[in-house]
Amino acid sequence: MEKIKQTNMKNKLIIGLICGFLAGIIDLIPMIIQKLPWNANLSALTMWVVIGFFIGTSQLNLNAILKGILIAFLCFIPNSFIIGWNDPISLLPISLMTIILGGLTGYFYQKMSDLVMNKK
Repeated sequence: MEKIKQTNMKNKLIIGLICGFLAGIIDLIPMIIQKLPWNANLSALTMWVVIGFFIGTSQLNLNAILKGILIAFLCFIPNSFIIGWNDPISLLPISLMTIILGGLTGYFYQKMSDLVMNKK
């Protein structure tokens, strides 16, 4: 029984990391088009991987989309001070992208997790 719990947790973690990585890649596309510096690109990518990790390991009893948005915003808040200090207007599109990608990450995490867990 303990072995099954460990396998389920490992699967959830892997699914969360994959979903976060994919969200990070989607977030990078407009950033690369805008020719933003690579430190900003890598920061965004790692933020989404961390969001995927938290979505995969969190036991919040929320709708998957809301869970994704909440965790995404909690992870974004520290960056928002740095970004907003230099360019407050850019917080609007970044917040919109955080809502969209956070919700999608939560949604697809739940769908992929259900698919993998129900196979067993």
